[in-house]
Amino acid sequence: MERSPHEVTQLLRAWSEGEPGALEQLMPLVYQELYRLARRYMAKERTGHTLSPTALVNEAYLRLVDSAQVSWQNRAHFLAVSAQLMRRILVDWARSRQARKRGADLRLPEFQEALAAAAGPGADLVAVDDALKALAAVDPRKSQVVELRFFGGLSAKETGEVLKVSPETVLRDWKLARSWLRRELTRENSDGG
Repeated sequence: MERSPHEVTQLLRAWSEGEPGALEQLMPLVYQELYRLARRYMAKERTGHTLSPTALVNEAYLRLVDSAQVSWQNRAHFLAVSAQLMRRILVDWARSRQARKRGADLRLPEFQEALAAAAGPGADLVAVDDALKALAAVDPRKSQVVELRFFGGLSAKETGEVLKVSPETVLRDWKLARSWLRRELTRENSDGG
């Protein structure tokens, strides 16, 4: 019962325009993709994490519903925003856990092979979030590329559609952002952070 991206885009736009029932029609169509994103995040979290993929999707859904009306561009834009919300939920959870229990063994989604060497499997989510915020201050688009590609699971083409740049530009930004983040995280680890 796979629906076309065009149909999802139409429902997103209808939801943006306040059409009654659009969200109820949309969620069954995108739930599996949101669940896939959540499973991807949770698979890289520490064992025994109190959030499940279902809970993460539900929390993201509640934040989407409660947020101000967004003018959705397309399915890729929706997935990018959803991925960003899921990352924020996990970062908020990690920050609150650190505040309650210093030295917790927090796990971070590893940035594929490029960042895995720098961040390591035990790097914490807060450190990566801080590094992404620092990157956003220097180059917001490169930070968005990381969020969309890694956290959102979007292709270079989909990322380009969301950011309104070519896939080649996305790939260049992706390469430079990974290098920058690797350097930042390595510096933080060597500084004892």
